[in-house]
Amino acid sequence: MVGIIDVGGGLRDIYGAGVFDRLLDDGVQLDYCLGVSAGSANVVSYLAKQRGRNHRFYIDYSKRKEYMSPSNLYKIGAFLNLKYIYGTLSASDGEDPLDYETLKNNESELCVVATNAKTGRIEYYGKDDIAQDDYRILMASSAIPIIARMETIGDAQCSDGGVGEPIPIAKAFFDGCDKVVLVLTMPDGPMQRKRRDLLAAVLLRFIRPNLSKLLLERHNIYNRQLEHAHALRDDGKCMIISPDDVIGIKTLTNDTERLEQLYQKGYADAAKIKAFVEADASKK
Repeated sequence: MVGIIDVGGGLRDIYGAGVFDRLLDDGVQLDYCLGVSAGSANVVSYLAKQRGRNHRFYIDYSKRKEYMSPSNLYKIGAFLNLKYIYGTLSASDGEDPLDYETLKNNESELCVVATNAKTGRIEYYGKDDIAQDDYRILMASSAIPIIARMETIGDAQCSDGGVGEPIPIAKAFFDGCDKVVLVLTMPDGPMQRKRRDLLAAVLLRFIRPNLSKLLLERHNIYNRQLEHAHALRDDGKCMIISPDDVIGIKTLTNDTERLEQLYQKGYADAAKIKAFVEADASKK
C-alpha cells in the first residue's frame, strides 16, 4: 500500500494543492491519504476528485473577510472562520461544495489528524467520522491555536493536528503503508521554534496547559519526525516532496502572485511521484 501525507501549513499549503492537482492530472491514485491541518482539505478534495477546488480556496476565497479578517474577531471570536470555509462554502448548497459521494465511495483510506486540546493526545479520524455537510474533523484538524476556534468532536475539544503530530509518518506505516509520499510545505530541513507558537503557548498556559506544552515542543517533535522520514527515504520507503523556497509565504499570507508561484512549484515537483508509485506497483 502506497500512502501520501500532507502536513499542512495554512495558506502555504497551496503547494500541496498543486501536488494533488498534478496527481489527478497524471491519474495517480494513492491507497492511503493522511492530512494534517490544511492538508486535510487538500486530501479530501483529491479523494473527491475535484481538481482545482483547493486552488480556489487558497487564491480566491482567502481574500474574503468572512474567510479571515480582524472583523471575524468581533463576530466569532477568531481571525480564521473555519465554519465559513468548511460549512458555508463547502456544504452541498454552498458556493463550492465538496463532492461527498465521490469522497465516500473512493476506495482509498482517509486519515485526518487533530490534537486533543485538553489532554494533548493525538486524535485520528476517518471516513466514518464524516457525513454529508458535516466536516467538523477538517475544522478540528485546521484549528490553529488562538487564530481559529477549537472544534469539539465527541468528547474531544480539538486543535490543529500539526501541534501534536506535525509529520505523522509513523502512523501511516502503522496503518499498513509500505511506502509513503511526504508533502512538506517548507524546505526540507529542521524547524526552528516559531514566535507564533511561543506566543500561543504563553496565552494558553493556564487554560490549556497540555496544548501549551506541545506548542513549546512542536519544533522538536517536527525535527524528530523529519529525521524518521529521512531514514525511511534512505531505505527507499519514503519520497519527500518539498518546495526549494516558500518565497516569503507564511501561514496566513494571501498574496495572489506568490501563492500562485508556490502552487506551480508543487505542481511541477509532483511530476516524479508517478514513477515512485508505479515502481512499487511493478514489484507486485
